[in-house]
Amino acid sequence: MDIGITTFAGSYGMTPHELAHAIEERGFESLFFPEHSHIPVHSRRNDGGSTRDYAETFDPFVALSAGAAVTRTLKLGTGVCLLTQRDPIVTAKEVACLDQLSGGRFLFGVGAGWNRMELANHGTDPRTRMALLAERVMAMRRIWTDDEAEFHGKYVDFEPIWSWPKPHQRPHPPVLVGGNGPGAEDRVLAFGDGWLPQCDGLADAGELSERAAALRRRATDAGRGTIPITVFNTPPDDRLLATLADAGIDRCLLLLPAGTESQMLARLDEWAPLASKWRQST
Repeated sequence: MDIGITTFAGSYGMTPHELAHAIEERGFESLFFPEHSHIPVHSRRNDGGSTRDYAETFDPFVALSAGAAVTRTLKLGTGVCLLTQRDPIVTAKEVACLDQLSGGRFLFGVGAGWNRMELANHGTDPRTRMALLAERVMAMRRIWTDDEAEFHGKYVDFEPIWSWPKPHQRPHPPVLVGGNGPGAEDRVLAFGDGWLPQCDGLADAGELSERAAALRRRATDAGRGTIPITVFNTPPDDRLLATLADAGIDRCLLLLPAGTESQMLARLDEWAPLASKWRQST
């Protein structure tokens, strides 16, 4: 089982290239950046708290490109790219370029978004965001794999286009579908290559173990290969990590709080033995 890092740090934390270098140097497998294009001032979290901190996040493709330039083996992911707020043709180009420039190290985590006001500012109807996400991913797959790509759906529609470069990974970088809701596994099987649930959105590790096993049974029945599972925001608890490893989880992402450089490096030093232990034990 691999251990990676995710962080909402933006202008108030370490720079992306400094952080990526430090993470690779300490033996972590991956770095994932989340995405918020902006945060509406009047939006609130589910618990009523402020969403102000989310407004500080870097654009994930810019941040990951900076990280790719100073690393050699570190995998680079979006956790998650809010594709319901993006043009699929432009985003397909960004994914392909980042995957090419990183030598095939990109992991494309996608999600439909939870901030309804943010979605609305992009012209997206929150009620149809799941169907929109599905079509945009499927359209991007066409762009990555077809020399003359076209797509005709309800929400995405374009005649044949040329778009290069194609991704370094073939047929394309893995699409990790985010979400914990009851339909998450359906979406993984419909248009994804892996599942990216949030640890704090599940009742306990037992629920995740059961859902992971059920997803893999469904994949086998559908003639699919193994479905990798990456768990976002996993607490750095050795007993919990052991439970997740036993459940066959492929990757856990520890959430690194923003802070000063010394604070963030100290936390990475504290967690580095976990990355080494679980990489060696699996």
